[in-house]
Amino acid sequence: MTSSEPAYMIAYTLHMSLIVTGTIAIDTVHTPSGKVEGVLGGSCAYFAAAASFHAPVRVVAAVGGDWPDEHRKILHSFNNISLQGLEHRPNSKTFAWGGRYFEDMNRRETLFTDLGVLDEDPPPVPTAYRDSEFVFLGNTHPHVQAQLLGHFPNRKLAVADTMDLWINVAHDELLALLKQLDGLALNYDEAEQLTGTRNPMTAARKILEMGPTFVTVKKGEHGAILVHRDGVAVVPAYPAELEDVVDPTGAGDAFAGGMMGYLASANKTDFASIQTALAWGTVTASFALESFGLDRLTEISRADIDQRMKAFRAAARVG
Repeated sequence: MTSSEPAYMIAYTLHMSLIVTGTIAIDTVHTPSGKVEGVLGGSCAYFAAAASFHAPVRVVAAVGGDWPDEHRKILHSFNNISLQGLEHRPNSKTFAWGGRYFEDMNRRETLFTDLGVLDEDPPPVPTAYRDSEFVFLGNTHPHVQAQLLGHFPNRKLAVADTMDLWINVAHDELLALLKQLDGLALNYDEAEQLTGTRNPMTAARKILEMGPTFVTVKKGEHGAILVHRDGVAVVPAYPAELEDVVDPTGAGDAFAGGMMGYLASANKTDFASIQTALAWGTVTASFALESFGLDRLTEISRADIDQRMKAFRAAARVG
């Protein structure tokens, strides 16, 4: 427990089994709704914020000396997040990313990427975290993901995210990682790129042949597909109004956080539970879309998520 860790974390540390590894970022984002600079982003930040509404979550990531103290305060504002595994490197720079979204929010261009700490060795996993049973490997190099995965011998469920860059430049490492995973999360373009198959359902089945037990294919406003060795499920997107979508940057990570948070809280890994978890991920991520960065997630409570889930069940007839 670090000196900056809130006192309530002492109680949670004894019970936590969900962990996320990945990035903490300083983002610059342009969307049709506006522009922000220097906001908190990264796969760990969005995942942990979303997961914290469902279960305590541990973070393993690194930041540089330029990481704003305000960003730490934002993460500490979520009661269920432990930052014991967040390494501060005073002489390094925090990963920074800038992007612009078009009117069609499914399309974006990257304006800049400053790797910073991502160009260095991955952060160490605290000994106290190594009993984690539910593991999510946020988007980073597959070799780094595999290294981190090896720290969790008691894992019940290990899921990873990936992206087009790694499919291109680290294809063999990604294939090796897939043999060690229970689940893979990716979007429909990435599924096509990895398999050479345009149909997302067929692509997901091909990925199962590479090792995982299940694949979730994210399709933006069209929801998500779950292809599991025990069945197939389709979960629609939350029916938000177009004007409610402010920034989709962290939606995929928030989706994963809600999904994994539910599974960790239920302590289940079967097909039916993963299907239900996709619905919780969808609803939780719908809030992240409504602001730049984590702003909207800092404003809501679990009761807000429960209320929206009731509306989602009624609209989508989920559960």
